[in-house]
Amino acid sequence: MPSNRSDVFLGPRGPRGVPLLGNLLEFGSDPLSFFTRCAHDYGDCVAFRLGRRPAFLLNHPDLIEQVLLADHSNFKKHSFFWRHTKRVAEHGLLVLEGEAWRCERRLLQPAFHHERIKAYGELMVACAERITATWQPDTVIAIDQEMRQLTGHVVTQTLFGTDVMVEIAQIRTAFDIINAEITRRFRNPVYLPDWIPTPRNRRFQGAIAQLDNFVYGIIRKRRETASGSNDLLTMLLEARYEDGGRLTDAQLRNEIVTFFLAGHETTALALSWAWYLMALHPKEDERLLAEIRTVLKGRPPSTADAEHLRHVEHVLLETMRLYPPAYVIGREAMRDCKLDGYSIPAGATVFMSPWVMHRDPRYFEDPQAFHPARWDHDQMKRLARYAYFPFGGGPRICIGNTFAMMEGILLLATIAQNFRFELLSEHPVTPDATVTLRPRYGIKMRLSRR
Repeated sequence: MPSNRSDVFLGPRGPRGVPLLGNLLEFGSDPLSFFTRCAHDYGDCVAFRLGRRPAFLLNHPDLIEQVLLADHSNFKKHSFFWRHTKRVAEHGLLVLEGEAWRCERRLLQPAFHHERIKAYGELMVACAERITATWQPDTVIAIDQEMRQLTGHVVTQTLFGTDVMVEIAQIRTAFDIINAEITRRFRNPVYLPDWIPTPRNRRFQGAIAQLDNFVYGIIRKRRETASGSNDLLTMLLEARYEDGGRLTDAQLRNEIVTFFLAGHETTALALSWAWYLMALHPKEDERLLAEIRTVLKGRPPSTADAEHLRHVEHVLLETMRLYPPAYVIGREAMRDCKLDGYSIPAGATVFMSPWVMHRDPRYFEDPQAFHPARWDHDQMKRLARYAYFPFGGGPRICIGNTFAMMEGILLLATIAQNFRFELLSEHPVTPDATVTLRPRYGIKMRLSRR
């Protein structure tokens, strides 16, 4: 439990910072190192400033649970980071609040029902087989780009029931521009508003326009030609609110953009970091392959196999422990409140970092080590509830978490059954805290057949 201090009137400690900017420079230059230092030096609740904005970093499961679950109604996504995403996601599930969010969540939840997700398993495996059929042994590939292509293929098949890979390649370029601009604004919230036509703003607006044209085109075609398919777009088109109303094209656009960007980016990163870690730990790669061969006996995996591929699941869990795609979660206090006995003012930004918590030695033995076996014997049930939270938590836990885990297990098993990867020693691999936890220089690997 967080400590009951006798000096709470002093407020939580934290790095001093500099006049006017506070801790903005060190936060902006390297958020991962900044959060790690704060937790190490100042404990469970750390105070700092981003310009004039008060901010806090929470480093204890009980405090994180209070924000994400117990008092979640007082902690909204109105933090300065989420303000930057509204132009991209507009009023989708990702950024809605209150009753509007609850209505949207109820409407969309059936799309992620377990039985519906199971039906996508065969499609996920087929996508992996199609992409990897183009790979040539003893060649060097950027595995992070390959995984983005693969998960983009999966999400368009499950979302749209169609193959739009040419357009997806263009959309990924637009998303890279959007990602870079949101990251810049997150790290330095002093910037010119979108309506000022600077070159940077024009690129940002142009990338969003390209995204809009792509998504609205898909919606228009589907409305013109009912497909009768079982994809998510069909489900969204047929969904009704409690009053009988349907999603407008603008609402459909918002949810599709959210599902596409979040769905293909985060899973691709989890897979990319998994290949990186497996290449660093050949014994773990051998153990993974042994399980796959025992369970599958040379055939492609199916949804029914997923529950038996326990070590594959544990590799993913351990990968997301060390390299969580969502490395930080932010909320804004709507009213004055108390955390760990300290007063948190309304308007303060509260950060919770899976990157920090997942490496905390209080909860994970030898926390810097890649050790998938730590998840054997129901480790998750023994952990403090919010010591591990790669998908967030509380009512706003990622709606697609089951989809993502199923996809990750099936894609990892399909590829590992046929290929192994070797890191290029001369190529640096460095985590980069953008909107998600990307490899700054990519991950170059030499592939070979099993």
